Amino acid sequence: MDTEAYLERIGYSGPTWPSLNVLRRLHRRHLLSVPFENLDIRLHRPIVLSEAAFYDKIIKSHRGGFCYELNGSFALLLKRLGFNVSMLSSRVERKGGRFGPDFDHMTLLVQLREPWLADVGFGDSFTEPKQLDISSPQADRGKDYRFTRKDLWILLSQRSHGKGPWKPQYKFRLAPRNLEDFVPRCIWQQTSPRSHFRKSRICTRLTSNGRLTLSDAKFIVTRRGKKIERPLKNPEEFATLLRSQFGIDLN
Repeated sequence: MDTEAYLERIGYSGPTWPSLNVLRRLHRRHLLSVPFENLDIRLHRPIVLSEAAFYDKIIKSHRGGFCYELNGSFALLLKRLGFNVSMLSSRVERKGGRFGPDFDHMTLLVQLREPWLADVGFGDSFTEPKQLDISSPQADRGKDYRFTRKDLWILLSQRSHGKGPWKPQYKFRLAPRNLEDFVPRCIWQQTSPRSHFRKSRICTRLTSNGRLTLSDAKFIVTRRGKKIERPLKNPEEFATLLRSQFGIDLN
């Protein structure tokens, strides 16, 4: 991995030694620069979990990816910079209060003076790392996030800032995992008819004042908490918006 090329890809300049401030800046720059997307699945292009594949796709081809690629790649960058980082298996909350299986999602534990949760691969979620060893709400761009513990599980939940019910996001244990541990579930996400990643294309990226989200059916622009969405005029508009808004050309 060419660390300098990675930092250039996410538009980061400045100190790189392991610190909370550097982690926060890298995390936010990654979300602003590298979209969450599942475009290869519809194109029947296998998603491979390896350092070389991450580099070719995200850095050289200026693409995005889904959780295993984005957090897997970010973990490798952090390790190159000297951070103490571990990959964690997460079970994502489903309808009806159920949770998916182990390895349904990858998130990251970064150990500084305190443990921090980093995640650049969940789509619309927190924009800066969250401290794990406090139970009080942690605010982040109009939302609150909190951790609750039960047995060996830690549950991440979110709500609108200061109001409304808490919505579970995913739960995880603090057992370090290897990249290859996520391969079977990654294959399932790409090939199973029950995988939601096979149902519709999605490409979404954080912006300085909101978020851009493109799907097969519509384009959504969120600015300062206000959401504007419109249907796509025709199939060709998907490719046009992908190029103009996300810098991705699948051809």
